[in-house]
Amino acid sequence: MRCVDEAQGIHAHSSDCMHLMDHVHHAGWTDHGSSPRASAIIAVTVGGAIGALARYGVSRMWPNGGDAYLVWRTGAAAFPWTTLLINAVGCFLMGVLTISLKKRFTGASPLLSPLLGTGVLGGFTTFSTYTDDARRLFENGQPGTAVAYLVLTVGASMSGVLLGVACVAGMLQVRRGGSDTSQGREGS
Repeated sequence: MRCVDEAQGIHAHSSDCMHLMDHVHHAGWTDHGSSPRASAIIAVTVGGAIGALARYGVSRMWPNGGDAYLVWRTGAAAFPWTTLLINAVGCFLMGVLTISLKKRFTGASPLLSPLLGTGVLGGFTTFSTYTDDARRLFENGQPGTAVAYLVLTVGASMSGVLLGVACVAGMLQVRRGGSDTSQGREGS
C-alpha cells in the first residue's frame, strides 16, 4: 500500500498508513484517485445505514412535532430540539473519533474512519433536516426563531467537536501522566 500526500510531500510505503495531516484523515489512499476502494465504499455504506437508523430512532423517540409534547413544545411552530441535539452529539462524537484515531488508535484499520466518521456519524447527523427545519420556522412566521436555530445549531455543533477533542486529549494526557508517575515510583 502506498500513502501519498502531495501537498505535504510525504510518500510512505506501509500497510498501516492511517494518519491525520492538516486535520484531514488519509486512510491509505488519496481522495483524488481514479477509483475508490470497494472496501471503503462498503464501510461508508454500512456505517451510513447504521447512522441513519440511529438518527431515525432518536427522532422517533423525541420527535420535533407530534407526540413530543411530553418533552417539549410540539407542532409546526415547535423549535427543532431533536435535530439540534442530533447534530451537536454527532459533532461531539466526531471530535472524540478524530483525536482517538490520531492519538490513541494509530494502528487501527484504515477503514475505521470511513466506517465511523463518514458512515455512522455522517448518517447520524443531518444538514438537510437542519435546513428544512429552518425553512419551516421561516414559513411559520418565526424568522427570529429560525435565525436563532441556525446560529445555535452551528455554535452547538462546533462546541461539540471542540469538547470531544478536549475530552479525549485530556483523558489521554491524564493517562500518560498517570502511567509516567507510576513508572517513576516503581524505579524509586
